[in-house]
Amino acid sequence: MNRKNRRFLDLLRTKYFYLRISFIVAFVLCIAFGLASRRFAESLPLFVSLHAGDALWAMMIYFGFRFLLVEKPFYPAIGCAVLFSFGIELSQLYQADWLNALRSTVLGSLVLGHGFFWVDLFRYAAGIAAGVFFERILLTRLIR
Repeated sequence: MNRKNRRFLDLLRTKYFYLRISFIVAFVLCIAFGLASRRFAESLPLFVSLHAGDALWAMMIYFGFRFLLVEKPFYPAIGCAVLFSFGIELSQLYQADWLNALRSTVLGSLVLGHGFFWVDLFRYAAGIAAGVFFERILLTRLIR
């Protein structure tokens, strides 16, 4: 491999490395803000306390898929995040004893939720859209 091609590949690897770091930071921030929206719900405006947690959860899922699919365009991550989020919400229609026992744990509650609500699908879509917006506006400007 000649020197010019090697430098180009090194530049691509560096860009993807920084993008992965950015997506991990965004992932962790979504967790922190999502937990804070639940913990301090009484201090937040009603609209924010009702909708922010689910939207941030879906945004976290989107950033997780972007971390895994960093070398691909953002469309596959959108599709995966929508399928995952909607799948988790639809799984709440199934109420088996073993699954409800899993949902009664802290981690199971955070990942699987408890009850099916149609409005959650809109919250998830808004969270994923916000994640795409933040990526396109903020992260692309930071990486340049």
